[in-house]
Amino acid sequence: MLSIVLIIGSYLLGSIMFSVIMGKLVAGIDIRNHGSGNAGATNTLRIIGKGPAIVVFLLDIAKGVLAVWLAKWFVPEQYGVAVLCGVAVILGHNWPIFFNFRGGKGIATTVGMIVTLAFLPTLFAGIIAILTILITRYVSLGSLLLTIFLPIFIYIMDRPMELFWGSLLILVIAWVKHRKNIVKIIKGTENKLGSRSSN
Repeated sequence: MLSIVLIIGSYLLGSIMFSVIMGKLVAGIDIRNHGSGNAGATNTLRIIGKGPAIVVFLLDIAKGVLAVWLAKWFVPEQYGVAVLCGVAVILGHNWPIFFNFRGGKGIATTVGMIVTLAFLPTLFAGIIAILTILITRYVSLGSLLLTIFLPIFIYIMDRPMELFWGSLLILVIAWVKHRKNIVKIIKGTENKLGSRSSN
């Protein structure tokens, strides 16, 4: 029962959309009605600016970290519950019950969740993602590569299989949320980092 409560609580935690809250507080707008329409740090950067975007990014990461640590604290012997809580907080971010299920794409929250459970695999996958973003200026492409390389590094570095399967689920979730970006990357019309136009 406690495990179920933790998983549900993680989803509710993920459903707190800091980008939407920040948009209303700073600019009096719903960030989802501007730019790309995504409730995340990248769109916050384009529409509101660097300061609010950094705050949103860090808070979204913190959601993933907190969900995992709560599971580790209350059910330390059940590693799988920590993984499920991590997946749940990402689902909450992507489809938040408090905000009509219109959320973000979950990459920052994914980083917070995975780095807490597997630091080195996240570091290596993150380096690839960051280099990709720096070279191409496509945040979405870097995010997608992050989700591809996470399960690869988790597997070859012999991390628990629960985390491997969880990372595969996260990969599927991320690619579903990025499906429009994938089409635009293929067409060469995807928005680049620094651009203020919608994507």
